[in-house]
Amino acid sequence: MFMRTIESLGSLRSKTVVVRCDLNVPLSDGVISDDGRIRASLSTIRELRDAGAKLVLISHLGRPKGEPDARYSLRPVAERMSELLGAPVRFVEETIGDAASAAVSGLSDGEVVLLENLRFSAAETSADAAERRAFAERLAAFGDAFVSDGFGVVHRQQASVYELAQLLPSAAGRLVAAELDVLQRLTVNAARPYTVVLGGSKVSDKLGVISHLLERVDTLLIGGGMLFTFLAAQGHRVAASLLEADQLDTVRGYLSEAERRGVRIVLPTDIIVAEKFAADAAHETVPADAIESSSFGAKGLGLDIGPKSADAFAAVIAESATVFWNGPMGVFELDAFASGTRTVARALTETDGFTVVGGGDSAAAVRALGFSDDQFGHISTGGGASLEYLEGKSLPGLEVLA
Repeated sequence: MFMRTIESLGSLRSKTVVVRCDLNVPLSDGVISDDGRIRASLSTIRELRDAGAKLVLISHLGRPKGEPDARYSLRPVAERMSELLGAPVRFVEETIGDAASAAVSGLSDGEVVLLENLRFSAAETSADAAERRAFAERLAAFGDAFVSDGFGVVHRQQASVYELAQLLPSAAGRLVAAELDVLQRLTVNAARPYTVVLGGSKVSDKLGVISHLLERVDTLLIGGGMLFTFLAAQGHRVAASLLEADQLDTVRGYLSEAERRGVRIVLPTDIIVAEKFAADAAHETVPADAIESSSFGAKGLGLDIGPKSADAFAAVIAESATVFWNGPMGVFELDAFASGTRTVARALTETDGFTVVGGGDSAAAVRALGFSDDQFGHISTGGGASLEYLEGKSLPGLEVLA
């Protein structure tokens, strides 16, 4: 896919460039637990600073309800970015208005300002195109050019992603370009054998990507909460584990289609079942086709794939030339149920193949479990955007840059 790049904007010295980043980091009581998205944004920011541009950074964080909410302020992000960038990043407590205008007007070449959370304005995500455009026009008034570098939002038709790109000379930033290169590598002539590891809680979140990938991959490894709907589709009882009964027929269709195409769908053979959803819950490992045989009976909760399954998944990954992983294998936040996710992550770091961690919970998991970004071929900053691209959907934030 062709997109305009930064080079198309010409000389940016003394020009004001509005940069749409994705700085939507996990934040609790003002503390950032994973700064991966901030780090990923630095390449474009450094390049633009070196080119002599004045930078106005904009982003969202969390899901405020269209009005200011201190829990979702970007102030901690500005502080962390200043540390990582090695240069001041001034923070402004509003997105549009007199204070924002004054801060932008006062910028010198190479200086950076971060405006407050875009989603403090309901217009950013409005379903009304006119409202979005009016908001985008106020953002556009800050700059001479626009660089779209928030890959995690390019699947959204939002004011700062879509309309703003229409109002200023616009181009893709380095992060967006790199993410697209990886996705094209996953969808066009990917090296074989090609394995996709899917986890997470709900199979309904992955329906489109499963359907689209069945004609492209060699093996699908299924873990996480979604695995129980697959087991139930095969006729197994899953006790109190997460189950989407309304998706059983769809899953049966996928199993049949995979068999017809010669695609392996590998399901766990053992499950770690717990008495309850808690860090200190009693738990035991049982066969995947006999989950109710645990001592917890029909009340048992499957919270991770078992050790035999994790080792089997790792063996498939080791033989793969391309691996895409989206979604943890279990409740990795609780140490007792993190082993499956840890084993899969380690397998990705040890294979000689090209490995992609598909953003979202998967990216958070590998970092929380002690792995570093450079141990993988690529860690995406946008799980939802990655999945929609792999589903074959049009991404408005990319199309507008073509």
